Amino acid sequence: MSTSTLQISLRDVRLVAFDVDGVFTDGRIYVSDDGIESKAFCTQDGFGIRRLLEAGVEVAVISGRQSVAVERRMSELGVVHVILGCASKIAAFDKLTATLGIADSECVYVGDDIPDMPLLGKVGCAIAVANAVSGVREQCDYTTVADGGFGAVREVCDLVLAARDKAGR
Repeated sequence: MSTSTLQISLRDVRLVAFDVDGVFTDGRIYVSDDGIESKAFCTQDGFGIRRLLEAGVEVAVISGRQSVAVERRMSELGVVHVILGCASKIAAFDKLTATLGIADSECVYVGDDIPDMPLLGKVGCAIAVANAVSGVREQCDYTTVADGGFGAVREVCDLVLAARDKAGR
């Protein structure tokens, strides 16, 4: 997708939804000897999320895994649409968009792996992180320059905000 086509696709976005592991994080899960899970999040990604929210864009995370670390980080950022441990990302997404009154065409989804593919095929703009598996990258409208966990989320936020600014939103 060309830059101008991408900007047109992003200018009316009302919801940006993200996978977590491999998108907000580098995909690694740290587990201590005591069984405590931890994850590393990029602070620049967090600032991008806050800017999206301030601009009136809804933000959601949709993950098949439960994680206290994700709940805590999203709470710190002000993300209220946190759907974890879901068996079907499509069902979770459909319920969220119906509740918010947002059309699929007004949504972006950012993913990195095979479980994300059905949802990536449903949204108005599908984005893969640079380190996504090849099938995901091939399916998406855009692939970030940055890897998941290393600024990919911020890159998406900045793209959406720039497209909205250019459109006068």
